[in-house]
Amino acid sequence: MKGVEVTVERVTRSYGDFKALDDVSVQIHKGEFFSLLGPSGCGKTTLLRIIAGFDYPDTGNVAFDNRDILPLAPDKRQSNTVFQTYALFPHLTVYENIAFPLRLKHVEKKVIDQKVKEYVKLVQLEEHLYKKPSMLSGGQKQRVAIARALINEPRVLLLDEPLSALDAKLRQNLLVELDQIHDKVGITFIYVTHDQSEALSVSDRIAVMNKGKVLQIGTPYEIYEAPATRFVAQFIGETNIFPCKVLSCEPYESEYLMRVEVPALKGEITVTDYEPQQIGSLMDFTVRPEKVRISSNVPRSTTKELNTFKGIVEEPVYSGFQSKFYVKLENESSTQVKVFKQHTAFLEDGPDIEWKDTVYVSWTATDGYLVKDTER
Repeated sequence: MKGVEVTVERVTRSYGDFKALDDVSVQIHKGEFFSLLGPSGCGKTTLLRIIAGFDYPDTGNVAFDNRDILPLAPDKRQSNTVFQTYALFPHLTVYENIAFPLRLKHVEKKVIDQKVKEYVKLVQLEEHLYKKPSMLSGGQKQRVAIARALINEPRVLLLDEPLSALDAKLRQNLLVELDQIHDKVGITFIYVTHDQSEALSVSDRIAVMNKGKVLQIGTPYEIYEAPATRFVAQFIGETNIFPCKVLSCEPYESEYLMRVEVPALKGEITVTDYEPQQIGSLMDFTVRPEKVRISSNVPRSTTKELNTFKGIVEEPVYSGFQSKFYVKLENESSTQVKVFKQHTAFLEDGPDIEWKDTVYVSWTATDGYLVKDTER
């Protein structure tokens, strides 16, 4: 493995009264594709800049393979950065832009030519070798920037929202290419983004950040299926989330089965969790829209673990591969539940559930999850 292990330990950084990073600790494995994910102003770019050497923490340490890098200048850290704005030289060709870092090091011409052609092939720009940036698309420019960063053979590649200036379809295509490049070069990638779908698509692990803190670190599956806090549940994908109170908790197979009171639903529901929760605890119940079933008839169940509510479709949204339904519950709560229904068969006459239809929404105890509201 060519990458390094990156250790960020108890890093803080303030600008006047604003605390950009608040006691942040992250361990990034060697050769990992690791994403820093969060809204604007959460501290992810500040953390990347500190790792790169463009900024310095007020307190804390940063190490590559247990070697303190804070005293080192950016060009001595074995890391390179790819920026959102490409930062290409407009008067130089693709070849010369990529060759530039090696020319600064006075590498011999034959080696430069060999390396440039190697990395141009890696980013699939062989036909554009002698074009200038003005003749390239946004995606092609970003691939030039990636090749230029990689030709120095860094052990860590830092990517600061590199795809945010591109349109959605191009962004998705380049994201796949970026993941393939990572697999080929094998170094550590640290990727900053505010786009949850980008992070979920390519990351080995993700750190979700907000207000200068790391709220959860985990695989895309862990972050999506088992969010640690209300913020993570709402920021990653779409979800239904309601405050609740734990009424009972008992062992259930390898988990715990709880009965919780949900004022917004005007009733009680069952939910499972890997951890037992104290009776009387105030938490939040969340269930993803795609886990909620919708039907015109009362769903049949032989267990107490199915949560069922009657409602009226206030807004059906057809989007090709699925329909989204916004269902207002008929329990005097005026609560709205989101349901996503995947279209797995040909719909000759359109969706079978329409506006103002009376429906039943349901989910099992294992479909939902309990999270903490850290700001409550």
